[in-house]
Amino acid sequence: MTTRRECANAIRALSMDAVQKAKSGHPGAPMGMADIAEVLWRDTLKHNPQNPEWHNRDRFVLSNGHGSMLLYSLLHLTGYDLSIDDIKNFRQLHAKTAGHPEYGYAPGIETTTGPLGQGIANAVGMAVSEKVLAAQFNKPGHEIVDHNTFVFMGDGCMMEGISHEVCALAGTLGLGKLVAFYDDNGISIDGEVEGWFTDDTPKRFESYGWEVIPAVDGHDPEALLAAIKQAKSNTDKPTLICCKTVIGFGSPNKQGKEECHGAPLGDDEIALTRKELGWNHGPFEVPEEIYKEWDCREKGAAAESEWDALFSAYKAEHPELAAEFERRMAGELPADFSDKAAQYIRECQEQGEKVASRKASQNTLNAFGPALPEFLGGSADLAGSNLTFWKGCKSVTREDASGNYMHYGVREFGMTAMMNGMALHGGFIPYGATFLVFMEYACNALRMAALMKIRQIQVYTHDSIGLGEDGPTHQPIEQLASMRATPNLNTWRPCDTVESAVSWKHSVERKDGPSALVFSRQGLPCMARSAEQLANVERGGYILRDCEGEPELILIATGSEVELAVNAFEALTEKGRKVRVVSMPSTEVFDAQDAEYRQSVLPVEVGARLAIEAAAADFWYKYVGLDGRIIGMTTFGESAPAADLFREFGFTHENVVTIAEDMLSDLD
Repeated sequence: MTTRRECANAIRALSMDAVQKAKSGHPGAPMGMADIAEVLWRDTLKHNPQNPEWHNRDRFVLSNGHGSMLLYSLLHLTGYDLSIDDIKNFRQLHAKTAGHPEYGYAPGIETTTGPLGQGIANAVGMAVSEKVLAAQFNKPGHEIVDHNTFVFMGDGCMMEGISHEVCALAGTLGLGKLVAFYDDNGISIDGEVEGWFTDDTPKRFESYGWEVIPAVDGHDPEALLAAIKQAKSNTDKPTLICCKTVIGFGSPNKQGKEECHGAPLGDDEIALTRKELGWNHGPFEVPEEIYKEWDCREKGAAAESEWDALFSAYKAEHPELAAEFERRMAGELPADFSDKAAQYIRECQEQGEKVASRKASQNTLNAFGPALPEFLGGSADLAGSNLTFWKGCKSVTREDASGNYMHYGVREFGMTAMMNGMALHGGFIPYGATFLVFMEYACNALRMAALMKIRQIQVYTHDSIGLGEDGPTHQPIEQLASMRATPNLNTWRPCDTVESAVSWKHSVERKDGPSALVFSRQGLPCMARSAEQLANVERGGYILRDCEGEPELILIATGSEVELAVNAFEALTEKGRKVRVVSMPSTEVFDAQDAEYRQSVLPVEVGARLAIEAAAADFWYKYVGLDGRIIGMTTFGESAPAADLFREFGFTHENVVTIAEDMLSDLD
């Protein structure tokens, strides 16, 4: 009879073999956590390898993503579409089995992990999604949303500050379906962690409001089963199961040492480990009887079939709710959203209101929000400044999770990483907000959203030195350039109510990546546009003002500086100069247009170009060329009223005209 230890040893063997073949990787964590994984995945985890997208599956997150061979072994052994050849191809080009788990590369990978601490944050977001969906859709006798989120995390995750942010909030929200396993092996890359990590972790999590199960032997299946049973029985609090393990378990000379953390064991040590574990099989060989013990396909199909019957009964009694649930989990928008959004954009143009673009954003939320029950908004303690709380918002609380708005507190990084988990879970379009300068706290989570190409929306207000007296600590300079350089991220900096509404529409409709919407504190006038210009706003860059024939000079601007460009255009036109104004609210979207359209807006024949943006200047050389000019920021800002700052740093239409005339004089 196959024992649990033999099943766990299959993980150990596959992990050390794959790392050895790749000549790189992290065998220690998979070998140390194999017994925990065996108990969780074979006895507890509700999943169907034949349908990894089943809505009511339990979510599993490997926060200590460097131990990726643990997850790959589990997916392979339990019956997912991940072959032994994929295991052998670990860490190779275009492999499903990348160095760290990559969302979208192989079925069953719920999120990309590797940057430590973000996996637990994603898991908290997933648990929030489960709780909110359950509150919104479940009815008496019809618990169609009822699953757990399980997460493995190591000492590194615990040390990262983001774990404090999200785990404290998880306790406050009472996320009782969240269960975290802490791999307490006392080892990190630099050695024994007692020299730099002496936190009383159980007390820390107890203070957050978690149930803590301390000192569980991570190599004792019965103790692990009892801990999991206790965790699942407490639905009022998230649970931390503290597991004492030996890193590299089974390696006679390297277990319990940092040598096995991030390097292959070596052929000789692997041979000794096989002997120590009693694993009398060659590299990448798993006996058929062990495969049979691991195979979860039949059990998973039965679990999904049982849920299908439950959902059919729900559908019969609540057909409209069932249809809405299916639509939202499929990530599809309401059929009439696009038309309603386009109508609102036309109304913005007709009304011509002068407001700060952050207010224009809130007005758009009031227009779009009622049509989008999948919105799950929030702010990092700045709702009144970011203006993300619209008329139909209801706060999500521990006692009532049926709302659509999260109060994240001052947790920019945690907020953004949680939103990634919400987007990955399904059923929501999350949006969150802070000041633009504070995206720096969260930029790695935003990068992960872009890496995974998931739909989430970041609202960044107070977009420039225009925020004024708060000074350079709060005035963003380099952030726009950083975001625009991030692959798959669309950044919008609208100049008025119309562009603000378009940026929201585009971001909601986009399915292949995150969006950053950058809004002003100060009021901005609504620009006059023709029907053609209005249609072209969504192309990211378009001609807003033009001359007859080919222009001598092109002014390119975004956000509040578009007004400067238009004023300069009028002054220069009166002087008989042929000038064009291009508003470019999203450089990435503009760059994605066909060559013919881009040439029509920025013809290569016109080399005289002047870009105007109250942000890092150097970014704009991409559009103006080495012979062009830029009115931008090359220093940090100062503390003063906004009008004084714009004059100080040259953001006046008089200065634009002066520089434009100097450029034009070179052409005469």
